[in-house]
Amino acid sequence: MPADRTRVGVLSRPSRTDFVLIAVGVAGVSTSAPLIKAAVAPTLAIAFWRNAMACGVVLPYAALRSRDELRALDSRERRLALLGGVLLAAHFATWIPSLAYTSVASSVAMVATQPVWAALVARLRGDRVAGRAWAGIALAVAGAVLLSGVDFQISARALFGDLLALVGGMLAALYVTVGAEVRRTVSTTAYTSVCYLTAAVVLLFVCLVSGQQLTGYDASTWWRIVALTVLAQLLGHSVFNRVLRTTSPTVVSIAILFEIVGAAVLAALFIGERPPLAAVPAALLIAGGVVLVVRAGTRPEVAGAPVLE
Repeated sequence: MPADRTRVGVLSRPSRTDFVLIAVGVAGVSTSAPLIKAAVAPTLAIAFWRNAMACGVVLPYAALRSRDELRALDSRERRLALLGGVLLAAHFATWIPSLAYTSVASSVAMVATQPVWAALVARLRGDRVAGRAWAGIALAVAGAVLLSGVDFQISARALFGDLLALVGGMLAALYVTVGAEVRRTVSTTAYTSVCYLTAAVVLLFVCLVSGQQLTGYDASTWWRIVALTVLAQLLGHSVFNRVLRTTSPTVVSIAILFEIVGAAVLAALFIGERPPLAAVPAALLIAGGVVLVVRAGTRPEVAGAPVLE
């Protein structure tokens, strides 16, 4: 497989195709919180099953389409793909349990710092992040905080939960950054097969060590986990991994903030949670932030590069 070592710029603008795919991905991951809340199962067990079930779809497809590519992965590509899976598992293992210690509002506000960390990682790697981009990131994060109606509680338990969610946001930023690096030379199918399998194995180990119940759920819970796998994992995470080939992790991270808006709307429609009054202005702030970040960047120069689907 020909290698393309050109790294996507820190603020590479999405193409029209990527804009559509990002919208699909956001719609997919927006189902995550409502489905997890409606499922009667331990949250870490749900995280394991969504990755394990995704493997049941991705691995056979990868075996048919990408077997030669998987065999040809060099040591660097294998290490990065495995690291992506570990980071994905660690994100699930920190952010989801944070909901047991702090309020949903505080947890959402903390994990919404993901684009800040993505931009900082890019800066540490030597990329220049324009002032307009930082302003856009601040605007979008402010919208996420406004929507969450965050009300930090002063207690050791709540502080621990806030810290878990903050770490979850950092890990999510590292996950998309590593994914972008892998996707320079590895197809979506090959990368997601290694990433999801790794995440499933790590989460299974965590569940077994912590004594999580992995079976015995009612039928409705299993159907919700299946829906979570199809929508949030396959149409969410997998699609984001696809666009990381040509769109920067910073832009993808800030676009994912729309998940908060989508989750609020879906929760209102399907589980009867009334969306907060701040939903509309928060969505406008997030949209304005995305526009600023995208306008601060340039389109990636990938002419002649192999298309890795």
